[in-house]
Amino acid sequence: MKLAGVELRRIRMPLVTPFRTSFGTEVDREVLLVRVFGDEVEGWGECVAAAGPLYSAEYVNGDEQVIRDFLLPRLPADVTARGLGAVFEPVRGHPMAKAAVEMAVLDAELRLSGMSYAAYLGATRTRVPAGVSVGIMDSIPELLDAVAAYLQQGYARIKLKIEPGWDLEPVRAVRERFGDILLQVDANAAYRRADLRHLAALDPFGLLLIEQPLPEDDLLGHARLARALTTPICLDESIVSARAAADAITLGACSIVNVKAGRVGGYLEARRIHDLCAAHGVPVWCGGMLETGLGRAANLAFAALPGCTLPGDVSASDRYYTRDLTEPFRLADGLMSVPSGPGLGVAPLPDILHEFTERTDVVRLP
Repeated sequence: MKLAGVELRRIRMPLVTPFRTSFGTEVDREVLLVRVFGDEVEGWGECVAAAGPLYSAEYVNGDEQVIRDFLLPRLPADVTARGLGAVFEPVRGHPMAKAAVEMAVLDAELRLSGMSYAAYLGATRTRVPAGVSVGIMDSIPELLDAVAAYLQQGYARIKLKIEPGWDLEPVRAVRERFGDILLQVDANAAYRRADLRHLAALDPFGLLLIEQPLPEDDLLGHARLARALTTPICLDESIVSARAAADAITLGACSIVNVKAGRVGGYLEARRIHDLCAAHGVPVWCGGMLETGLGRAANLAFAALPGCTLPGDVSASDRYYTRDLTEPFRLADGLMSVPSGPGLGVAPLPDILHEFTERTDVVRLP
């Protein structure tokens, strides 16, 4: 597949409500889009890096520079998604930047061949159960109102963000109010090994899992925690590659894995992690990063893989955006439909894309 150039487009999309986690609050979403194009081909990618280096070391301004100054100069005009790993290997780190370029190239390839992302990855379902992530609130009554609204909308699973000082009481309140719902918590690495006894106090609430309680580089701490708790430990930030997943499983640091394609360098590596976990009997689910409809389409394709046995963070468009960049994804009976058209199966709506765009930069390939 021959490409003529790459467009880097910065957009800003306001969130329906501010989204607060242990590492900060987002009011709107700064997004870097990558569009590859040629004479008869076009493909879209979305960089999931946040505005600041808080969830990970990557941030959107830095990734834009890495893509423009270090990745694109290595990008051959005649390219395949499977060949990008070797092409980008000399550039250390920056998996979210690499994933955005891979996503765009793979979208273009698949549009050209008429195959969907879902079919290419090996999806086995046309609809998947949708979970929703609920940020840290100012009060428990506010939290209960939010959870009630999401359950009324039909979400199959509730995930509560937690941090020291906002954990036991919110979880207890939700469990007492809503009974035996599918409930899990996400700490985003907010705790330390010394908090083991405190985290064990979550065991009586019958949670599906505790996600990433300790820092990303503390696999031994997670293994110790996993032995002490009855609630399953799920790793997120720690899983940066298939090798990291294999190490975590071998050490007993987790029994469930959250896969985010941006965090691991793209959907090809995400598929390798899925296959590894399936071979070891470890459930996988698809995490979310406040994606627009472009990233959401790719996530839904991944969430439809056979090893993704838990509801993922593949919420409807209106969970985060009044108007999505693509045709909106909607929740129906707790399920989300997996796009079946060529490539991602969706594309940006021109008027909305223009409205949210702050600037563009086109890089021609030799």
